[in-house]
Amino acid sequence: MKNMHDFYCGTMFDAYEFFGAHISSENGIKGIIFRVYAPDASEVQVISDFNGWDGNKGKMEQIGKSGIFTYFSEDAKLGMYYKYLVFDQNGNCTEKTDPYAFFMELRPNSASRIVDLNTYKFNDKRWMMNRNKNFDKPLNIYELHFGSWKHKTNEEILRTRAIKQCAAVNASNGINAAQLGHDLNLENYINSDYDLNQPIDITERWFNYMEIAPDLIKYVKENNYTHIEILPLCEHPSDCSWGYQITGFFSPTARYGRPEDLMAFIDLCHKENIGVIMDYVPVHFALDSYSLGRFGGESLYEYPSHDTGYTEWGSHSFNYYRGEVRSFLQSVANFWIEVYHIDGLRMDAISNLIYWKGDSNRGVNEGGIEFLQNMNKELQKRHKDVMLIAEDSSDYPKVTEPVEEGGLGFDYKWDMGWMNDTLSYFEKEPWQRNGNYHKITFSMMYFYNEKFLLPFSHDEVVHGKKTILDKMWGSYEDKFSQAKLLYTYMFTHPGKKLNFMGNELGHFREWDEARELDWDLLKYPAHDSFKKFISDLNGFYLHSPILYKNEYSRKCHKWLQADDTEKCVYVYERIYGDEKLVIFLNTYCDSYENYTVRFENPTKLELILNTDWQKYGGKSEQVKEIVESIDLWHQDAGHLYFKNTHTPHTDVKYTTFENPKHISKKEMAGAGKNYEVSVSLPAFSAKMYRVIG
Repeated sequence: MKNMHDFYCGTMFDAYEFFGAHISSENGIKGIIFRVYAPDASEVQVISDFNGWDGNKGKMEQIGKSGIFTYFSEDAKLGMYYKYLVFDQNGNCTEKTDPYAFFMELRPNSASRIVDLNTYKFNDKRWMMNRNKNFDKPLNIYELHFGSWKHKTNEEILRTRAIKQCAAVNASNGINAAQLGHDLNLENYINSDYDLNQPIDITERWFNYMEIAPDLIKYVKENNYTHIEILPLCEHPSDCSWGYQITGFFSPTARYGRPEDLMAFIDLCHKENIGVIMDYVPVHFALDSYSLGRFGGESLYEYPSHDTGYTEWGSHSFNYYRGEVRSFLQSVANFWIEVYHIDGLRMDAISNLIYWKGDSNRGVNEGGIEFLQNMNKELQKRHKDVMLIAEDSSDYPKVTEPVEEGGLGFDYKWDMGWMNDTLSYFEKEPWQRNGNYHKITFSMMYFYNEKFLLPFSHDEVVHGKKTILDKMWGSYEDKFSQAKLLYTYMFTHPGKKLNFMGNELGHFREWDEARELDWDLLKYPAHDSFKKFISDLNGFYLHSPILYKNEYSRKCHKWLQADDTEKCVYVYERIYGDEKLVIFLNTYCDSYENYTVRFENPTKLELILNTDWQKYGGKSEQVKEIVESIDLWHQDAGHLYFKNTHTPHTDVKYTTFENPKHISKKEMAGAGKNYEVSVSLPAFSAKMYRVIG
């Protein structure tokens, strides 16, 4: 038996190895041992397939006064379902699922299931040896909801029904299920004894983990993402909660298959060099009666006060002041890393853990802070190569600083301020952007305070907020132009990247967990070219160390123009070593034929990206373009008018200078920047240049 002192003190990280249902033996007899913690219960019984769901045949024994109830059965077998009957001190009984169950029934059922998690053997040793936290590597995350990325077609569903039904009766009707492959003619069975015309349920639409693996992994690789981040996969009763109101924290949802199917999916991702991040919800849990609430008749996992024990989402808040609860939550985090080889945990709603009910006016939740620091410190020690990511909307300091230095111990923090300011700016009419110009520049004023990740997540494309594309101001064409501009800004801004599925398609419909993505959009040229742009931009980021190396250093970014409130143009450099990129963002509805910016040294630029290129649905021809600066200080007269011309017999566009107008050398030089370049900027466009001299 484990030393349970750690469990009670809140320092245990492997409680799942003790609690739950495990293969065991007593006196040489093999069977299953059940253990559950219910300190306020007067009695606990196991009800299951092996005892006919009769609690009198499964009375558990409490170990002393530990609150730990145990029961051994030689009749319990793998695959059987079970629950606990938990009696409070007044004799009232409630059916409960096992808090430490490794698998559960699909909703609306709620029984736990006995499984052996040691049957699957991973083949990802090479990946595990080489993975790290990606501080100096590209991190481009494709966030997805497993049940709505793609759905099975009606034909696929009917084929599955026929196979299942024929397999059930097999030889009785002379049909061999093994013969029912891709050549199955469904018409032969529509009017048979098997009713295939029943309405299709959403559960039939979902792909199994392994069924979806080939298409999903191929798609992620082809579109140059490095990781997938999956909305919570822990078992949950309501589809519309998206997995954020959980009843089975150690149970992968049965919606998409068995535990070993999920393991195999992650294994395949690793084989193809795709990392897997999972949403973890350590803040709250579902209210359902069979869940964790009032486990034993009194508050155990939740705060006893109604004010602090319930959240604004209609769920229970975890009580971080109980050691047993801290051990439970820490073990959940460690479990998914150890057992399922998860490469990162994105922890949800951290501001609700830092502050009482997420409200800074109510003060800091010291118990929550202590829990976070202790958990993250130990996870960092145990898993030096696994990313810990905070979804935190507060301005609480040092979220990504080590615990030893007074921080919370996360590796990355979602930059919600950047997301909100950026989307707010692009939603505005162009003539309103002048007064909101510094919404775009503000993020770099605080960027170096944390290790930020830039998110356009699922939360931004639901509940009437509109999709990322549809948030853009203007006409159909204007929206695409600005979305390409927006994403160029995102991918050239320091910080790791995350986008929710469908963003890359130019989705106009808000995300709905009951519907697959609108893949038919790719039949339309605007959407198809937009997806190509996103894929190419992802690829450029993936293969450009200048965009991710040393990105949390103040030397990586430099503003060249951050005060042009009249024209709403921004210009900045990305820097790594001797390499430089210069990025121009024209967020206004006017084009600028000769937009000038000054440099301290002679500069020669080569165009490498123009969001207005025709292949991306724009109007500009893709030709090689070189821009050279002029030395303002040594000119007899300033040259304020510039003209881009094509050199005869070449595909290279050079900048030449015409029509001198005399101004003073002091005006021309401007704060010591003696060299000036001029570029043409189409309306709502971004251009990226490589400094080549």
